[in-house]
Amino acid sequence: MLDYIKGTIVDISPTHVVLDNNGIGYFVNISINTYSNLSGKESSLLYIHEVIREDAHQLYGFSDKDERSIFLHLISVNGVGANTARVMLSSLSPSEIVSAISHNDINLLKSIKGIGAKTAERIIVDLRDKVAKIAEGDQIVAPMDNTIKDEALSALVMLGFPKSKVEKVLNSILKQKSDYSVEGLIKEALKRI
Repeated sequence: MLDYIKGTIVDISPTHVVLDNNGIGYFVNISINTYSNLSGKESSLLYIHEVIREDAHQLYGFSDKDERSIFLHLISVNGVGANTARVMLSSLSPSEIVSAISHNDINLLKSIKGIGAKTAERIIVDLRDKVAKIAEGDQIVAPMDNTIKDEALSALVMLGFPKSKVEKVLNSILKQKSDYSVEGLIKEALKRI
């Protein structure tokens, strides 16, 4: 079982990072929160959760232990898989998820793509006592970039959303306000898809 991987960032996108560690490239799935913490860095240490299935071995990476802890709590809830938990951590910051669970904010959890009323209720009931122990995460901050729309589109398509629908949503968002960060644009798109 891997606990962390420390290495040089070879490739990074809003949904994954490739870390080179002693000549081995590890493809690690990440959230928008982790992506914003890695932006501009040449190397990093990611805390890892390994998912082993018959057809795949996947690594999920987190910039801090608190985010990984929230991820592990989320996937312990019946009906919440690793990708759903990653979408949750891409839609809301770890502190927002902790706050929503602590304050029984079903509507905030339901605003996340793939989370219905029953799942939101189950998350709150199952995790209310557990999340009290988790420290609040950092605010998401990311630099502006010329390829913001392309990166957001790529990230959302990789998360499993249809490209044509994502493009329409992104265009609609950018017509209303054009000064989004990649993370902000993806968060807003996840609310509207």
